[in-house]
Amino acid sequence: MTKTDPAAPLQALQPPSATEIELRLLMEAIYLKYSYDFRDYTGASQKRRVLYALGQLGLPSISALQERVLRDAAVFAQLLQYLTIPVSEMFRDPAYFLALRRQVVPVLHTYASLTVWVAGCSTGEEVFSLAILLREEGLLERTRIYATDINPASLEKARQGIFPLESVRSYTANYQRAGGQRAFSDYYTAAYDAARFDPSLCADVTFADHSLATDSVFAETHLVSCRNVLIYFNRPLQDRALGLFHESLCHRGFLGLGAKESIDFSGYAERFEVLSRAERVYRKAT
Repeated sequence: MTKTDPAAPLQALQPPSATEIELRLLMEAIYLKYSYDFRDYTGASQKRRVLYALGQLGLPSISALQERVLRDAAVFAQLLQYLTIPVSEMFRDPAYFLALRRQVVPVLHTYASLTVWVAGCSTGEEVFSLAILLREEGLLERTRIYATDINPASLEKARQGIFPLESVRSYTANYQRAGGQRAFSDYYTAAYDAARFDPSLCADVTFADHSLATDSVFAETHLVSCRNVLIYFNRPLQDRALGLFHESLCHRGFLGLGAKESIDFSGYAERFEVLSRAERVYRKAT
């Protein structure tokens, strides 16, 4: 019988690379200095964004970036734009919005008033998409929407409701496939290569800073839409976010996730039931 070397498992472990160590130290420094917690974001995406930031900021190393971030809040504000690169579009994944229309809206009609939380709202495309859907379904006037993100620059863009006119063509196609009931052009005014969406769509929207990594629940909601955010979190942080959504949702409330996200294998898999698996729409079970 061959003896097993008790030190073998330790020998098999690969020590972190210098870059990985620098990344961990940078994220810890950001947390201690600015209270932004990126420590449980997935490593590959985090590394890619930081390395891109180095090139844009003209810095030789992550350690050099850390020193600048600790000493200059303006540099951190610049870095934040790279760490939270907004990638969104209106009515993204049209089948998701079609599923909301067909399977969620009929239940929402049974409530006298509604609260919707768009978590990780980025620059506002998801917020305006939901507002348009709710208006067409006769629900917007009795709905309060909370749109949250950790990036103040993105929140400001969301408040403005101005999007590139060149993107509106794809937004229009998405809207039509999502069951849109009007001409999409009814919702915006075009000028100077930009489309300004009807401000009344966001008359009852509260845009606010909120971190799924560090903050707590702030309201009882009927629908939480958090799409293409959890993919950047590791498993413990995903569970934390799902816990916040579960706590926030009212009895039998609804949760919508991104096309590549799921509650399967999470700590909350048994606490939601699947309403539409392909479109990632769930309903609170317990």
